[in-house]
Amino acid sequence: MAPSSLVSAAASLWAKCFSVFSCTTTVARTNSFLPTSSICAKWLSTVASGPPKRPLNAYMRYVLQQQPIMVRLHPEIKSVDVIRKIAQQWRTLSPEQKKPFEEASVKAREQFKVDFQHYMAQLTPAQEKQQALDKKQRLAKRKAIRKKRELTSLGKPKRPRSPFNIYMSEHFEEARGATTQAKMKSLMQDWRNLFSHQKQVYTQLAEDDKIRYKNEMKSWEEHMVEIGRDDLLREQTLSRRSRKTTTKAKKKVVKGATGKAKTTKKKTTSSSTTSKTAKTSKKT
Repeated sequence: MAPSSLVSAAASLWAKCFSVFSCTTTVARTNSFLPTSSICAKWLSTVASGPPKRPLNAYMRYVLQQQPIMVRLHPEIKSVDVIRKIAQQWRTLSPEQKKPFEEASVKAREQFKVDFQHYMAQLTPAQEKQQALDKKQRLAKRKAIRKKRELTSLGKPKRPRSPFNIYMSEHFEEARGATTQAKMKSLMQDWRNLFSHQKQVYTQLAEDDKIRYKNEMKSWEEHMVEIGRDDLLREQTLSRRSRKTTTKAKKKVVKGATGKAKTTKKKTTSSSTTSKTAKTSKKT
């Protein structure tokens, strides 16, 4: 065989080995960066994409149309004020002016129903179960957020702070670090390095805050009972109230039993006195 052919064969063999090596290294890199569960889910799932997004209503379509115009006309105002101005404009629109946005919203909802049915038809039983679980978790999260907002609007007292929380609020501004996480880390280290007599000050402040919370919660729960919101009371308060009602009921039962016993005693004494008087009258 000629030397040139040997050189070309060796070069081709080297290129093949290099291509195989590069492919294996890239696969290994991707497997190291991506979790195996996500790769398997992508390969084994029958649904190509996620569920279809819910369509926007007529007002949100109007907001998306008017937002860039409003920003261009008023570049100095904040985004919140931009939305407020657009909301005021929407309120002043006539039904004929709102009609195109409402028709587009209706068409989008109809298309969403079709797309959602097609998406649900492609799901496996395991995926349907996971969808139901995710929906349940989302609803529970929304319910918790709504309840928290309601309690805040009703003026529920804030929970007592811990000693470290009080220390952190006092020294957060001068803490080391550029980010919030770095400041928290440095404050935690400083807190651990404090002496016991230095921590005692914040411990006493935390105890005072517990007393404050206890008194405020007591008055707040009494107010909730007055306005008929017993569902917002704590479990310990409800159990204490139920114990009080049961003890009161027992006392009433005992009082009723003692009253009945006294009346029966009076009746027996009166009957005995009448019999004695009858006997004496017979003798006379």
